[in-house]
Amino acid sequence: MSEKQDKASAYWKENVKYLFILLFIWFAVSYGAGILFKDALDTIQIGGFKLGFWFAQQGSIYVFVILIFVYVRLMNKLDKKYGYNE
Repeated sequence: MSEKQDKASAYWKENVKYLFILLFIWFAVSYGAGILFKDALDTIQIGGFKLGFWFAQQGSIYVFVILIFVYVRLMNKLDKKYGYNE
């Protein structure tokens, strides 16, 4: 393989690693907190709402938006690392 292909392959592997980590976090928050651990989280209240309900209705959406910004930041760093930034 050429150096260019090695660099592209390493870039893609790191990108996929970031994707899997961020998608796992989103899954854990949306499915775990909103469904699996809902009963345990419902013992805690935020602003009069049970925490399990809050995660199921709004928390997972907030986490998703935050993860989008985290992904953008990670990709900007990755682009600079491999010289793909403009």
